[in-house]
Amino acid sequence: MPPESSVFTLGHSPDPDDAFMFYAMAESKIDLRGYRFEHRLEDIQTLNERALRGDLHISAISIHAFAYVSDRYALLPCGASMGDGYGPIVVTASREGLGADAADEEIRFWLRNRKIAIPGRMTSAYLALQLYLGGFDHIVVPFDQIFEAVKSGAAAAGLIIHEGQLTYSRSGFIQVLDLGEWWKRETGLPLPLGGNVLRKDIAPAVQRDLLEIMRESIDFGLAHRDEAVQHSMPYARDMDANLARKFIGMYVNEYTRDYGYIGRRAVREFLQTANRRGYLERAPAVEFVE
Repeated sequence: MPPESSVFTLGHSPDPDDAFMFYAMAESKIDLRGYRFEHRLEDIQTLNERALRGDLHISAISIHAFAYVSDRYALLPCGASMGDGYGPIVVTASREGLGADAADEEIRFWLRNRKIAIPGRMTSAYLALQLYLGGFDHIVVPFDQIFEAVKSGAAAAGLIIHEGQLTYSRSGFIQVLDLGEWWKRETGLPLPLGGNVLRKDIAPAVQRDLLEIMRESIDFGLAHRDEAVQHSMPYARDMDANLARKFIGMYVNEYTRDYGYIGRRAVREFLQTANRRGYLERAPAVEFVE
């Protein structure tokens, strides 16, 4: 039995894909080996900021933010959110002046002349949009208020993450750009959006235990999909069960079980490209818990 001090804070987003991944841990569906976990549900920008301070033992994090905390945290090789040919999108209320079949250069010109609402400067979505667009005028808005910012005219376009990627059209918005699709065309790789990190000051044997528990939790959800989706429904904002299942399927997949060679390469390519183009001061050493 682990010692009494083996209580770990576990930060993740109040979203259906994270709830799906952590279902077995939250409901003790698997052997937790005597460890206890205090689940802290917060939006990804808040989790990124907490990681800068090293607040949590284990946390979901944007891959962009990992560049700033790699001295303190290592990536777990499971728990990735990868957009394989899809990802965060830019939407607007009107594409006036931009044709339906506009090429990338036309889209870039159109967007550079408009203010874009973004969900946080440490999100991977923001970094991906910088790689696509270069510098642009933006305002930071909580991710679940971006539609309203565009609707009110506070911004002309919005960078959408989470369930908004599936619900934007019924809310009256039009897609301008899918960053995951663009990244796949450019690199042939999935777009690495989020991962889970573990503090390096945890003893190596305990790190291995925590990794195995996390992977078993993901495997349990995938093997018991219906009940894991049902557990996730309270976090499925504006989604019915079918849409929630689709969203979970997009971001809980084989890359979530393990990054593998392609996933690891995608993370390094994303951060190294950002460094080469001047959006990161350095490309961090990408260290995984093994």
